[in-house]
Amino acid sequence: MSATTIIDTAPLGALIRYTDGSPKPPARFTKKLAAWERSNGVGRLVKKEPPRPYATWTAPASFTLHEGNFSSDGVILVTIMRSHSVDSAVVFEVAEEPKPGQVRVLLDFGGNTELLHLAESVTAAELWIAKEGYRNARLEIVGDEQGERAGGADLAA
Repeated sequence: MSATTIIDTAPLGALIRYTDGSPKPPARFTKKLAAWERSNGVGRLVKKEPPRPYATWTAPASFTLHEGNFSSDGVILVTIMRSHSVDSAVVFEVAEEPKPGQVRVLLDFGGNTELLHLAESVTAAELWIAKEGYRNARLEIVGDEQGERAGGADLAA
């Protein structure tokens, strides 16, 4: 699948696998392995961005994958996000889509929507919002995007 197909069809919260097609080098080649890992991996689709025009050029459409967190004692220290533009040569595939009934915690800003968290239920999503303190977050139930709460359950933490 191309990056354009991911932008057009993959829902927020989907697990996206990407690869450049090269074989994984042995672990003893640490630099080659690190380079391979930059072009091969999996992440959760958290943001889609349309092309952005600037004065001298136009940035292509892109999407962002959340690949993981590094934490210590329950505190997230580093979040790994990787963005891919539509002109990426990497091959993508949807490894898993969000299950119906799961709840997306979304934040709208600058004309874009970003997935903050994918919860198993509305209660779990509301607890996550209360814990994390996102005041402008809204909920969207997977499979019920046109439903009652999808449009704007603005929840205060």
